[in-house]
Amino acid sequence: MSLYGEVQKEVVQATLADDFGLDVDFRETTTIHVERLVGAGAAAEFLKVDPNPFLATVGLRAEPAPAGSGVEFRLEVELGSMPYAFIKAVEETARETLRQGLHGCEVPDCVLTLTHSGYAPRQSHAHAVFDKSMSSTAGDFRNLTPLVLTSALRQAGTEVHEPMHDFRLEIPADVFGAVLPVLTRLRAVPRTSALKGSWYVIEGELPAASVHGVERRLPWLTSCEGVLESSFARYRPLQGPPPRRPRSDHAPLDRRKYLLRVVRRTGARDDHR
Repeated sequence: MSLYGEVQKEVVQATLADDFGLDVDFRETTTIHVERLVGAGAAAEFLKVDPNPFLATVGLRAEPAPAGSGVEFRLEVELGSMPYAFIKAVEETARETLRQGLHGCEVPDCVLTLTHSGYAPRQSHAHAVFDKSMSSTAGDFRNLTPLVLTSALRQAGTEVHEPMHDFRLEIPADVFGAVLPVLTRLRAVPRTSALKGSWYVIEGELPAASVHGVERRLPWLTSCEGVLESSFARYRPLQGPPPRRPRSDHAPLDRRKYLLRVVRRTGARDDHR
């Protein structure tokens, strides 16, 4: 469940308790970061060429894109080079893989290009029905794409960015000297401050991760008279070590573990590994 702010957590918690008799706890609030490509990267794995265990050829190039542009999927292969269902499987899986980049954060903006494709046509043993161990399926492309895309991302490199908020803070003038150092410790960057009667109005930018810290300290700093307004402004490169978010996919960063999970999940034959 994704929520914005501590108050929403309290409301949801109270609603679940009052309306449904459910006693729930929330983990500590974490900030949602994103990853942006540093450069371009490309990778490919080919049908029946080690170490590719799947009946598919997939090549992908990942390139940076402007913030807010989203993920664009392009073809550098002929549309008829293989069944469209396989191309669609690559695109859908690539978009899903980008939800957890090298650091576990979403890669929201990039250009992906399918550079190589290939498949084993539908075939079977003599006088037998269709044998998927001899023929490509959409599953081969869905299983291979995360490995190829992860290799491309590694070559490109990604940088974690943190969300920044614009803020407007109204405080009594006599506590200005006490509030300013707190804002500095919380990595806020005041841009303007103006005295309006007995009040100071401070406007600036602060990391989203610090908003709750300001909200928590404001009542005792201002005798409950301070008012904070904030809204998302932009992402900027994270200062300090990047966070490591728990992964919910099959962890394609570790090829061996990924293949073990995928083989176990799909029940693949020993000769198709």
